[in-house]
Amino acid sequence: MKKSITLVAGSQHTKNSLVKQLREYLSDVAKIKSYAIDEGIDNKIRDELVIISSLAAKDELIQLDKLDLNCEIIVANRTISYDHIDEIVLLPPGTDVLFVNDVKKSTYEGIKALEKLGIDYLNYIPYYPGVKEVRADIDIAITPGEADKVPSYIKRVYDIGPRIMDFTTITKILNKLGILDKRAGQFSRKFLKKIINIAKRLAQLNKTISELNQHLNHVIDGLNDGVLVYDNQGYISVFNENLKKIFNLRFSQAIGKNLKQVIYNKSLLKYLMDRSISEEKIFNIHDTKVLVNKFQLPNSDYVIATFKNVKETIEVNDRIKRELIKKGFYAKYTFDDIIGSSKKIKKLKDISKKLANTDLTILIEGESGTGKELLASAIHNASKRKNGPFLAVNFSALLNELVESELFGYEEGAFTGAKKGGKEGLFEQADGGTIFLDEIGDISPKVQAKLLRVLQEKEVMRIGGTNIKPIDVRIIAATNKDLSKLVDKKIFREDLYYRLKMGYIKVPPLRERKEDITQLIKYFIKTETREDIKIADEVIKKLKKYDWYGNVRELKNILSYMLAVRDNNYITLKDIPDRGFFKRRTTSFDINIELDEEQKFILKKIYELNKQGKVVGREKLAKTTKGTQYEMTKYQMRGRLDKLERMGLIIKKKGKHGTILSNKGEQILMDLMGNKGV
Repeated sequence: MKKSITLVAGSQHTKNSLVKQLREYLSDVAKIKSYAIDEGIDNKIRDELVIISSLAAKDELIQLDKLDLNCEIIVANRTISYDHIDEIVLLPPGTDVLFVNDVKKSTYEGIKALEKLGIDYLNYIPYYPGVKEVRADIDIAITPGEADKVPSYIKRVYDIGPRIMDFTTITKILNKLGILDKRAGQFSRKFLKKIINIAKRLAQLNKTISELNQHLNHVIDGLNDGVLVYDNQGYISVFNENLKKIFNLRFSQAIGKNLKQVIYNKSLLKYLMDRSISEEKIFNIHDTKVLVNKFQLPNSDYVIATFKNVKETIEVNDRIKRELIKKGFYAKYTFDDIIGSSKKIKKLKDISKKLANTDLTILIEGESGTGKELLASAIHNASKRKNGPFLAVNFSALLNELVESELFGYEEGAFTGAKKGGKEGLFEQADGGTIFLDEIGDISPKVQAKLLRVLQEKEVMRIGGTNIKPIDVRIIAATNKDLSKLVDKKIFREDLYYRLKMGYIKVPPLRERKEDITQLIKYFIKTETREDIKIADEVIKKLKKYDWYGNVRELKNILSYMLAVRDNNYITLKDIPDRGFFKRRTTSFDINIELDEEQKFILKKIYELNKQGKVVGREKLAKTTKGTQYEMTKYQMRGRLDKLERMGLIIKKKGKHGTILSNKGEQILMDLMGNKGV
C-alpha cells in the first residue's frame, strides 16, 4: 500500500515546487497531500510523515495550533535549484544585485545558500516586502520564484525558481519511507544528470570546470557513481568521494594531482588520456568490474569520466525489469524480433527506429496478425523511455463501460462497485513510459474526447475526481481499420486522428513480403522446439502460394499445427493442413457454431494467457474459473477442452507448449469479441 505523506509550505508557489520535486521520487509509492499556509489551513495537520518547508513555517503552524506534534516530522533543509544556476554564475565578480524573497529570514537563507555553492563573489543586497532601505541604483535582481516582488525599476531579473529540498532532506524522506536502498541509485543518477548538464552548459559559456567544482562539489561527493574531471594534460580538478572508494584511496587529496600519481592501472590510464577512444569500457579495479565512460567538454580542455560498479548497475536494472515484468508492464520485444529482410520490412524498421528516437505520438496501421504490438514494443525498447513501463490495452477486448475507468482510473465512491481508495488508471501507471492503445478505432466518442485532452494537455483526471494529474506518457496507437474512412463517416474525431498520426507507420501484410516466409518459418521452428526440425523445400514453395490473410499470426499457427502432426523431425507436404484451415479474405469460419457462454469464457482465458506468454494447462485454466459462475475442477476442465478440441477450436500440445487456440478458434473468438463484446 502507498504511504501517506503531507507537505506544508509557507506559500502556494513554494508548495507547488516542492510537491513537484517529491513526485519525481515518490509518485508510485506515496500519496502526497499538500498545503500552503498563505492559502489557509482548516484542519490540524497529521499524517504518517509530515514534511515542512522551513523552521519558520513550522513555528507558524505551531502558533496557529495546526500541527500534530506527535507525527513523524521532517523540516526541510532548502537549497538553490541547480537548474538555473548557470544563468547567474556568469555575472562579473563584485556586481551589485538585489536578492529578492518574500520574508526577511528566507531572503538571508537564500543568500547564504548561494554563497555555500561558491557564488560568493557577488554583492548581495537583501530585499523583501517591508524593507526600509532600498537602493535605486541597482539594475539586476536575483529571486527564488518571487519575481512579483522585484521593484519595477530593475532592468534584469534572474528567477532561479523556488528553493528546493537538499540532498540530505530527500535522503531522510526516502529513509523514513523505508525505500532508501531501492531509490538511492535513481536519486543519485538524477542529481548526476543535472550536474553533468550544468557542467556542459558552463563549459560552453567559457567557465572552467574547476569553477564548477567549487560550486557543486558538496553535491558531487554525495553521488553513487564515481566522477572524475581532468584536463588534457591529466591534471585532476574533480575526484569525488565515491571514486576514492572505488580506487581504495586513503589519502584525501587527489585534486591538483596528475592521473599518473593516483591511477596505476596502465590500460585505464591509456583509455583516459587517449583522445581517439570514445566508447565506454569495463576495467577491473581492485577485483571489481567498473564501467567507465568519458567525454570531452566542447570548447574546453576538460574531460569528464564517470565510473559505475557493473554488478550494482546490473542488479538495479534487473530489479527494475523484474518489477515491471511482475506487473506486466514490460515490453518483451526489440527490433531483432521483427523477422525478415525484404525491402518493405527493412524500410519499416528504418522508419520505426528513427521515430523511436523522438517522443512523437505514433499511429500504426496494419491488418490483424501483422505484429503491431510487437512493433510498438520494439519502438519502446529503442526509445529513451526503455527503462520505464510499457502498458498495452486492447480496446476490442474491453467492454465500453470499462474502457474509461481502466484508462483514466477512478476515485473512491465514483460509481457502484468502485474500490475503496479508488484506482490508478493505465495512463498514471504508464507515467515515464509508453502506453500502447490497440484497436484504437473501436473507442467511443466520449473516450476519444478524453484521449484528445491527454494528448493536448499531458494530464488526466480520474472518474469522480477533481484533481488534475500531470503525466509524462508516450502514446503508440494501432488499428486494423482505415481511420481516415472512419473520420469521413464522422465515427472518429478528425482532430484526434491527426494528433495520433504525428508519427505514422504502415505495416505491410505478409502477402506483400512473401520473400520473408522462409526466414519466418525457420525462426518459428527455433522458438517452438529445441529439436532439429527440417522442412521440405516443396512445403515452403507451397506455403508461399497462399495469400496469408491472417498474416504472420496465421503462418505461426499453421507451423504450430504442422509441428504437432509431423511423424518425425522432417515436415513434408502431408503435414500441411487442408484448405479449410487457412484464412480466407472474407469471414474465415462459420461463426454460427453453437458456443455456450462457458465455452466462450474458456476460449477467452486461453487467448489471454497465451498473450501473456504463459503455458496453458487444464489446472491453470481451472484456477482462472475460481470465484466465477463457471468454477470447475481440473478434471472437469479436461472434458471441456476435449470437446473444444473436437470442434477444432483449440490445439492441445504436450509439455511446455500447452494448449493454444487454433486458427479457427482464434478467428471465431475475435469475431465474437468484436461483434458481441465477449
